[in-house]
Amino acid sequence: MAGAAEAQKRQSGRPLPPPARGHPPPPRPRFEPVDREKTCPLLLRVFTKIGGHHSKEDFAVRGKEPKDEVQIYTWKDATLRELTDLVKEVAPAARRRDARLSFAFVYPDKNGRFVVREVGQTFSYGNGRRLDDSKTLGELSFEIGDYLDVAIM
Repeated sequence: MAGAAEAQKRQSGRPLPPPARGHPPPPRPRFEPVDREKTCPLLLRVFTKIGGHHSKEDFAVRGKEPKDEVQIYTWKDATLRELTDLVKEVAPAARRRDARLSFAFVYPDKNGRFVVREVGQTFSYGNGRRLDDSKTLGELSFEIGDYLDVAIM
């Protein structure tokens, strides 16, 4: 029994706190970085709009998506900061010093109707420590085939 008591003590000599009641919180899914040399990139269809997001009706008819599309090849471990920098290359409004970019995934629900779900925001000239700069597509539950809608505000 003395061995069990010894196992219950930390190295500092104090006993461990009692276990928490209830279920432990689910672990936050952490995605391993992708080996970009060995992994084929995915095609991400990005739609930009100044002032707000596109509506789900804008995506309702296949082949008649909004015209302001940019196609980006990337990986699921791409951060919103990386995507912000890519959008800035093609959208002059996103280069403004005070520009804020809001990201949303667009995907069909179980009934085939499109859903626009906001997933994060960045500033055009962020330092990587604000808002959602470091969130990755994978952490945000991006699925291959989803569209990315970017509101430039």
